[in-house]
Amino acid sequence: MKSEIRACFRQKNIRTKGVIVETEELIKSIIHCAYNVRIHLGAGFLESVYQKALVIELKEKGIYAVAEMPINVYYKNEVVGEFRADIIVEGQIIIELKAVQHLMPVHEAQLVNYLAATHKDHGLLINFGGERIEIKRKFREYQSRNNPFKPHDDRTC
Repeated sequence: MKSEIRACFRQKNIRTKGVIVETEELIKSIIHCAYNVRIHLGAGFLESVYQKALVIELKEKGIYAVAEMPINVYYKNEVVGEFRADIIVEGQIIIELKAVQHLMPVHEAQLVNYLAATHKDHGLLINFGGERIEIKRKFREYQSRNNPFKPHDDRTC
C-alpha cells in the first residue's frame, strides 16, 4: 500500500545537479534544508534572515532557488496586482516563509492563492518563529482526505 501511495505522489520530474529528481524527493530536500536553517539560527529573527539562509542552504545542495520573484495577478486578462513569492524552487514549488508565533489559516490561504495565481501545484508554508519549526504542505487544487492515493490539501510535515 505504501508503494502505491508513493507512486501516486510522483509528479513532474525536476532537474537538480543534472539529475532528474521527483517532486517528492525535492520537497523532502527542501524540508531538510529548512530544518538545517532552524537548527543553526533558532527562533527570533526576521523572515528575511531565514529567507536568505534557506536560499543559501538550497544552493549548497545544488537546488535552484529564486527569492522575491515578482509575479503578476490577473483578473479577466488584466494585471490587477503583483506579489513577490518568498522563494520559488526549481520553478515548481513555492515556499512561503513566516516568522510568527503560530501559523494562522490566513497564512495557508495566502499560499494557496499564490499557487492558484502561478498555476504551480505544490507549496510549502514554513514558520521559523515559533517554539518549533512548523511546515505545512499545500496544493493548488483541493484533494480529498478520503482518497488515500492522492495527497490531501492540508498536510503538516
